[in-house]
Amino acid sequence: MKAFISTSAETSILVAQDTRRMHEVRRKAAWCALAGLLIYHCAPAQVITIDSHGNPTTSNGHAANVDRRFAQIEPTHVPLPKAELNAKTRQDIIRVLQSEQGFAMRPFPKGRKGLTLVANGKLQPAGEAYLNMVTAEGTSAKPGDRVVLTNVSIDRTKMVFDLNGGPDPKHRFLRHIQIGTGPMLNPVVQDDGQEPIGARLTLTFQGHVPELTGSDVKALLAPLISFDVKTPIQAYTDTLPPKLKEAILNHHVVVGMSTDMVLFALGQPQRKTREMDGQMPFEEWIYGQPPKEVQFVRINGNRVIRVELAKVGESPQIFTKDEVEGLMRTDGTPLEPSKTHTLAMGDAERDPNTQAPTAPPSLRNPGETLPQDDPKQTSGAMRPVQFPKPKPTDVPADQNGNTPAPVAQPAKPPQAAAPVDSHPAPSSSTQPPTGASLN
Repeated sequence: MKAFISTSAETSILVAQDTRRMHEVRRKAAWCALAGLLIYHCAPAQVITIDSHGNPTTSNGHAANVDRRFAQIEPTHVPLPKAELNAKTRQDIIRVLQSEQGFAMRPFPKGRKGLTLVANGKLQPAGEAYLNMVTAEGTSAKPGDRVVLTNVSIDRTKMVFDLNGGPDPKHRFLRHIQIGTGPMLNPVVQDDGQEPIGARLTLTFQGHVPELTGSDVKALLAPLISFDVKTPIQAYTDTLPPKLKEAILNHHVVVGMSTDMVLFALGQPQRKTREMDGQMPFEEWIYGQPPKEVQFVRINGNRVIRVELAKVGESPQIFTKDEVEGLMRTDGTPLEPSKTHTLAMGDAERDPNTQAPTAPPSLRNPGETLPQDDPKQTSGAMRPVQFPKPKPTDVPADQNGNTPAPVAQPAKPPQAAAPVDSHPAPSSSTQPPTGASLN
């Protein structure tokens, strides 16, 4: 005889399986939603492409805005004589420009390749390639930093300027030579192991280098290096948009400024505090003391995210709107706010007054019912367990060969059902068996 499982036990197993599978479905749905959110934010419509000429365009062909520090420059208009540069003028240019100091107007990347400027022409590279070079090689000089022309060399069609020591290490070949006797060898040049941090700028001409003066060369390099006599704050603000320059010169801090802008505008703070706003760390720069105006500048990373002005007897003024990001774009307009989607993780909250209770987890499709819930369906429905009636052949005979009449066993309730013993009870010599026993 076969053993049967009660309806309640089978239902418990099904519910446990449904719950486990529902957790799996929820976990997969959460990952799919997160992947969809990432794809949404990385949609092709938001990708900006910059061609070799430095012109930014989006994927649909429209013009885009990029950071002005890496955009293409405005070409200069310096008269170029047709006469070729002679030996005397060459020496005069080297004498005037050697060790000359100026201020960087654009970021100068490290590396031997450096930037290439066409006389009265475009900058190479520009745009995306320019940004990639600065990111890969590192920055030798930021806009507003003082640079020194440590070496000037003139070729037939170009002038090469090494800034702040240049990108090549000193004694590049001699540093690999050692002199000595036996096992004792001493290097010819003592190398300190430090990598050069200088930059390189190449000014190219068409055909040949024309007859120029030192002032003409400085005018050609003006988009990248300013040789005017000025203070460091003047040199830095000249690289910024007029509105931002005016704010720094007036010692006014706005949300979105970098730490360098804050230092040029207000100098070093009297106090600094480090705190946490939820999961975001920030630094508070405090300027001024009562009864004078106190200014709290909140910085996260390298940007100002909040400015608070507190005066005695007045309510504090709080500014949180970014006013710099748009000014640093090529056309001076702020960026359009990006559309964000919030992904709710876990169980969603519901209003018990207006929303129905959440249905228990199930693998059934909407509208699908179980067989026992449908009175019209007879096949497959769960009903109480019915034990089969024993047949005459299943009852053993006594010693005289007589087969007693089978005794019908009543069906037990489903809750009290017990497994059936498939082996009949052994017969006794004093009492004949009356039928199969159930444990």
